[in-house]
Amino acid sequence: MYLVEERGVKPRKTRYTAVAVEREGLPVMLHTHRTNHVAHYLLDRGKVPGLEGARVKSSEVRVGRSRFDFLLEQGRKKIFLEVKSCTLFGNQVAMFPDAVTERGARHLQELASLVTEGTHAAVLFIVHWPHARIFLPDYHTDPAFSETLLNVRDKVQIIPLSVHWRSDLTLDGDPRPLRIPWSYIERESRDRGMYLLVLSLRRRRCLSIGRLGRINFPRGFYVYVGSAMNGLEKRIERHRRVRKRPHWHIDALRAVSEFHSAFPIRSSDRLECEIARALSQIGEWKIPDFGSTDCLCGTHLFGFIDDPSHRADFHRILQRFRMDRYDTVASISGTHSDADRISK
Repeated sequence: MYLVEERGVKPRKTRYTAVAVEREGLPVMLHTHRTNHVAHYLLDRGKVPGLEGARVKSSEVRVGRSRFDFLLEQGRKKIFLEVKSCTLFGNQVAMFPDAVTERGARHLQELASLVTEGTHAAVLFIVHWPHARIFLPDYHTDPAFSETLLNVRDKVQIIPLSVHWRSDLTLDGDPRPLRIPWSYIERESRDRGMYLLVLSLRRRRCLSIGRLGRINFPRGFYVYVGSAMNGLEKRIERHRRVRKRPHWHIDALRAVSEFHSAFPIRSSDRLECEIARALSQIGEWKIPDFGSTDCLCGTHLFGFIDDPSHRADFHRILQRFRMDRYDTVASISGTHSDADRISK
């Protein structure tokens, strides 16, 4: 953790501000204002592709009810620029956002409206990871943002750049432009795929599970691997509800447990068995044959003493199936030769 002592500022609850964390020995910038300073620095030095020669005319620019980070001048052309800080990444893939952002989607729509009215607009994604090569909207977490990005890409310049931070929080070298595989995003960011449903069972229960008979469920957390190749969001919403007509094995457990969280993994391929095999390596116990009567898996339900969403190995599995699949899929399907681009 990189901390900065705040001096000469108005009274605050904490003495220090966390500006960065470390991953694999490299700093990852967290401070949003510093990301804007980096954007300003790169613009001044002509290091932003498509915006070479542009200069910052003003910052925090109000347009109607909205406020954008910069107004640029590039010759006689005026460009509204919004800057986004990207701290979600795997090995070579970076994604934005890391949580649902209605504000982010609204900014994209408003920038596209400005273009329709005759001006120019761009979004600069600063990716704080030097190993990134590919940029994707996080359609798993925020499909609305992903859809909006797809819809505005012919109007708004989309510019993802990765930067390399030194340990003293200065930039090392020039930024790297990232590819955007638009066709891959269009294919994969649909309402279908797999999900990890996390339930919390507060006390031991013995339940009747269809043909499996009576089964003892220890107290703890349960992760269920499910799929919905048509209507993924509705399926997850169904699991949120307690009152419904029982249909699957998981419905019996859901009736006596608390909904904790759900992690969608949007994909055009069926991956639930592969995901179940990965979870079997970290689960502390499992319920045999649960949710797997129509496949060869031993089970699709895994138990944990504590909240699995706090475990690094759980998130590595999410990263693997949400992000790290891209290079494998691309090498097979030829996505890398698709019209990858960073701007209009």
